[in-house]
Amino acid sequence: MGDVLLSLAAILVSVFVLAVATDKFFIPSLDEISRRLKLSDEVAGASLMAIGSSAPELAIALMALFTDGGAHSDVGIGTIVGSAVFNILVITGVSAVVAGGLHIHIFAVGRDIVYYLISILYLGLVFFDGHVSLIEAILGLAGYVVYMGVLIVWKYLAPDEDDEEEAEPESEPERQKVAGWHHLESLVETILRRITGAPEKNFVWAFVVSIALIVALSYVLVESTIIFSAGIGIPPVIVALTLLAAGTSAPDLMASVDVAREGRGGMAVANAVGSNTFDLLVGLALPWTIALSILGLSGIDVGTGDLWVSIGILVATTLILAVFLSSERELSRREGIVLLLLYAVFVIFTLTSGTAI
Repeated sequence: MGDVLLSLAAILVSVFVLAVATDKFFIPSLDEISRRLKLSDEVAGASLMAIGSSAPELAIALMALFTDGGAHSDVGIGTIVGSAVFNILVITGVSAVVAGGLHIHIFAVGRDIVYYLISILYLGLVFFDGHVSLIEAILGLAGYVVYMGVLIVWKYLAPDEDDEEEAEPESEPERQKVAGWHHLESLVETILRRITGAPEKNFVWAFVVSIALIVALSYVLVESTIIFSAGIGIPPVIVALTLLAAGTSAPDLMASVDVAREGRGGMAVANAVGSNTFDLLVGLALPWTIALSILGLSGIDVGTGDLWVSIGILVATTLILAVFLSSERELSRREGIVLLLLYAVFVIFTLTSGTAI
């Protein structure tokens, strides 16, 4: 019992510190790097900023792949798949409930949803034989490069839509009040700032420290998940699909709620769907590519188990969201509540069935 409580505490603390390190140091340093490189908003958003928001899932997938010879690679897969379900159902659902409904740009959101469905198809093809080759891994990375190209071309070729009303972003203290965790967050931020300095000025050092911290905390998360799952008698992938997935998606949830409150519903939905596309095409493919290149293996066996069911859930939840969004180009508060109820069903069934759905 002691190991279970200790490992659970380690998971919760690690997720919290990971969220602060990513939101307050890693993303600001990437933002400054992007500015110095003079990247366009589309390229920066689809590359550096996507890496920033999905860094926890990416690092966990990488650590899981190298832990115990890859015996727990399904923890990384489960975290990313569970995060994808969380993003579609919870982030969009909470944003709609908090904002009283989300008004969206149907063409831009439709583009992101279609490409996300393509990324799910890629995942299905990889899972088909339970074996990942280097070519399959590189194909995922190439798919995301194509997506970045689509975003750039879209800016010039897509039909014009009314711009969402711009609003001044909330001040940092105000956002912390909304988040409700500003005291602990300030404490962790103060400690890290003593090491890195201001991330906007010492962006290279902040980037290096953030990477090291994210990797270290991801290792703790993977090991703690294995111990916790063994202690309560369920597969590690179940914990990854629920607890880890929700924890690592917390920064995205807060960011989406913020912009939803400002009346930018399209950005809230795009944040959720775009993050999923990155997770599936890069969050899984990049660790596979690194592992296959370094270890010189002919392929990696992925313990998918019942994750086939998860793929079906990913498709189903995405289609449900698409249907809701297609009605009057908005996601109503009532539809947001339905999405949240669907996520509750997902979690309850996952925990009670004992299968990695």
